[in-house]
Amino acid sequence: MPLVTRRVLLGAAAAAATTAATAAAVPLQLSANETIELWPGPPPGTGSAAIVRKVDDQDKTGTAPDRWISGIARPVMIVFRAPRPDGSAVLIAPGGGYGFLSYDNEGTAQAAWLNARGTTAFILLYRLPGEGWHQRQDVPLQDAQRAMRLIRARADHFGIQRDRIAVLGFSAGGHLAGSLATRHAERIYAPIDAADQIDARPDLAALLYPVVSLEAPFTHGGSRDALLGPDAPERMRLAYSVEHRVDATTPPIFLTAAADDGLVPPANSIALFNAMQAAQRPVALHIFESGGHGFGARLPKSNPGSTWPSLMERFAISHGLFAGNYG
Repeated sequence: MPLVTRRVLLGAAAAAATTAATAAAVPLQLSANETIELWPGPPPGTGSAAIVRKVDDQDKTGTAPDRWISGIARPVMIVFRAPRPDGSAVLIAPGGGYGFLSYDNEGTAQAAWLNARGTTAFILLYRLPGEGWHQRQDVPLQDAQRAMRLIRARADHFGIQRDRIAVLGFSAGGHLAGSLATRHAERIYAPIDAADQIDARPDLAALLYPVVSLEAPFTHGGSRDALLGPDAPERMRLAYSVEHRVDATTPPIFLTAAADDGLVPPANSIALFNAMQAAQRPVALHIFESGGHGFGARLPKSNPGSTWPSLMERFAISHGLFAGNYG
């Protein structure tokens, strides 16, 4: 079954689930890496029933894991330390239509190339709005803001410079990364400790085939409905569309998409590119001829789109986020 079809089917099924959210659940160990709990107690918007972690491995060949994660009762960051860190860090937001998280293709595979070039990576397992949370539309961004603040709060522990922290998001995770870039200063949860006084603004955002608009004709309806609910009014759809939130504080943004993306049209990336230009903010846009949706780390070297990590790296170097002499 093609990747896009699998993603649509599973995303629709997960988004349709309305189980009430969570008391504490035992996190499923995904790796031996250090794990950071985002919230010291129940996360904001907690309901009454338990959410059960589910990991569905889509790899049918036995060659590499391709795990999709849902049932996230306790959001966490999974830390991947670089062997030779250069002081930079990236918070990774996997996609999955706000109905699951593509943990390997848009998580561990991305952490691997970032680690190889000296960047510490943090994979964000953020809560999924349709799993019963109060104020469902704010739950992913609450987690992203909190994650960015915790990375800065613990920068010395990880050997990170506080002004060299980016966010990298894919598909719906791209919408989340774009929301963090444009709504970093918005108070969407009550502060709980000193970390919540720290700036949540990423120093750079990289968005791969992102969902951007939630109200334009080219929006991805599944992601929109999973985030906002199926009957969200137009004012809410406008408020949660990333292109309408760009302002003078928005960090540099790197955008990549494929022209043949039949799930999240590249018009999303173009809309954000245009908004950034109108606000005179730094932005780069690369649209490749082919690649479809959800290509992550899967494109063959013969496809020009496979060069997106090196293009992102150069963009990040030009804006002082990555070290330019890493060898």
